[in-house]
Amino acid sequence: MIETFQRLLPNGTTLSCRASGTPGRPLMVFLHGFPEGAFIWDGLLDHFSQPAQGGYRCVAPNLRGFEHSSAPADPADYRAHLLIQDIQQLAATESPDGRIAVLVAHDWGGAFGWGYANAFPQQVDRLVILNSPHPGTFARELRDSPAQQAASAYMNFLARPDAEALLAEDDFRRMWPFLQGADAATGGPTWLTEPVKDQYRALWGAGLVGGCNLYRVTPLKPAPPGQPAAEIRIPPRERLTVDVPTLVIWALDDVALLPSLLDGLDDYVGDLTLCRVPGATHWIVHEQPERVAHEIASFVRLAPQ
Repeated sequence: MIETFQRLLPNGTTLSCRASGTPGRPLMVFLHGFPEGAFIWDGLLDHFSQPAQGGYRCVAPNLRGFEHSSAPADPADYRAHLLIQDIQQLAATESPDGRIAVLVAHDWGGAFGWGYANAFPQQVDRLVILNSPHPGTFARELRDSPAQQAASAYMNFLARPDAEALLAEDDFRRMWPFLQGADAATGGPTWLTEPVKDQYRALWGAGLVGGCNLYRVTPLKPAPPGQPAAEIRIPPRERLTVDVPTLVIWALDDVALLPSLLDGLDDYVGDLTLCRVPGATHWIVHEQPERVAHEIASFVRLAPQ
């Protein structure tokens, strides 16, 4: 059963959260991306809170700026270290020692998952990343790969000052193609049912400032059309290495994040398990939830019954 609550953190941020499982049990945290919210994890929250799957305390926050979480207007309030601080402070309210047993993250959530594991390796036992590029390989591909530059060009639209207003027009007409992809001509993928659409409408209707500000504040995006190539700098190595055992699940049909982002990943992650999934897109959590659950369970040595 999914519970919902608001959690006020010491830094003054309030996060709206979804959770399942007994408080005090080993903590599994799930981080969403854009244009999604915490509700995408409901099936996995329920799954991993079951005694047969470890009986975790499973918590999925809406990141700042999403759903009913705090939504500051200034893009500077969405810098990575601040969202990582949110995660750390939330974990401290859910775990007796502030430790996260398993941190699962997708898309933008993965950006903060990578950063969390780099900054606080002693506070997380295992990291699971789904289609979220490591900042070292992403910076490299944005700098060197015309294909990834083209695939990431949409980021500049989402960083426009009027992006929220444009995205909200006509029942979020510009939002649905993000989810529909190549299936748009046939009405969208089978998982995008009317009830799921209504969940997205409620999420987006609460505001889009968080997602758009993430695109505004990040230095890792290609140059806008007609402007000189962006100067992409690869961060110092000490900010990129991850010493936490890490599983990366990568849907190979992701049109925005290309498989070349996996090249050289083992140079940054010492204990890496890589699972490539053909026939799945960026929305693998919706498309193949059983596969995702199986891979995570195997990684934490809790094979499904």
